Amino acid sequence: MITKLVEHYTKETSEDTRLTRSAHGRLEYLRTRELLRRTLMPPPARILDVGGATGAHARWLAADGYAVHLVDPVPVHVEAAAALPGVSAEVGDARGLGVPDRSVDAVLLLGPLYHLTEPEDRAKALAEARRVLRPGGVVAAAAISRYLSLLETGATGRLTAEMASAVKRLIATGDYDGHVGFVPAHFHTAEELRAEALNAGLRDVEVYGIEGPAWTALDAAGPQEADRLMDAALRCARAVEQDPLIVNTSAHLLAVARA
Repeated sequence: MITKLVEHYTKETSEDTRLTRSAHGRLEYLRTRELLRRTLMPPPARILDVGGATGAHARWLAADGYAVHLVDPVPVHVEAAAALPGVSAEVGDARGLGVPDRSVDAVLLLGPLYHLTEPEDRAKALAEARRVLRPGGVVAAAAISRYLSLLETGATGRLTAEMASAVKRLIATGDYDGHVGFVPAHFHTAEELRAEALNAGLRDVEVYGIEGPAWTALDAAGPQEADRLMDAALRCARAVEQDPLIVNTSAHLLAVARA
C-alpha cells in the first residue's frame, strides 16, 4: 500500500496546490485552518503533522508560532516541507511513528485515515497518535465523507447509471474504488469516524463537517463567481458543522479528540 501511495504522489506534482487550485479546495483549507485554530492549544505548543504532504497546514501553523514536525511517507513531500520556515520533516508511517511517548501537544492526521483502507491500520494510526500525545493533548483526524462521490458527480452531471452502482456500493461500505479519480481509499461517515477515535482510547470526540453542504456549488459556479460565493459557503458550513442530519454532506470530516 505504501509503495503504491509513494508512486502516486511522486507522479502527482500538484499536491502542494491541491487546496488552492479549486474553489472547494480553498473552502476545505479555510475551514480546516479555522477549526484547528479554534481547538489547538496556543503556541508555542509542539505539533506533529502526520501525513502532512508538502506542508500546506504546517506552513501557517509554523507562522502562527507552533513548533511543527511533519511526517510523511513520500520523500518528495518531506523534502518540500523541510524547506518551509520553522518546519522540520522526516519520512515515516502513521502506523509506527518514530516519536517518543507523550512528547507532543497535538497530532494532526489530516491525510492518513482515508489512505489506510483496512480498519486495523486506521486503529494503529490512531493508537500511535494517542501514544505520542501528552496528557490532555489534541488529535485532529480528517476523513473523506462517503457521500462526496454522490454529491460531486450529481452536481456536475457525471452521475451516470453505471456510476450510480459504484456510488451506492461506496455509501454502503466506505470502500472507494477510484471511479472519479484518486487512488482506492476508505471514505467515512461521521459516526464511523467518531467510533474509531473512541475505540482508540481518545475522549471528548467531536466530529465536524469541514466544507458544509455548499461546496459543490462553488465549483459549479466557476472561478469568477466562486470568490463572491465563498463567504456565504463558509457561513453555511459553520451553521451546520455538527448537525447530525447534514454533517455527512461535507466533502471532508474532522474529528477532534483528546488523549
